[in-house]
Amino acid sequence: MPNPKRKLSRARRDSRRTHDKLTAPAVSSCSNCGAPKLQHRVCPECGYYRGVVAIEKKVTV
Repeated sequence: MPNPKRKLSRARRDSRRTHDKLTAPAVSSCSNCGAPKLQHRVCPECGYYRGVVAIEKKVTV
């Protein structure tokens, strides 16, 4: 089984791992109710998407 001849430095090892990180999801605010929501998705609070009702939400009092 072949093995490495020399030990990899920390800089070389870490530069290879720079692309292995997670990115935070892009969160925007709903134009109708102002609740935080993911972009290009229906608002989970009011059911609007781009100013149009996409899902009928029941009003809870």
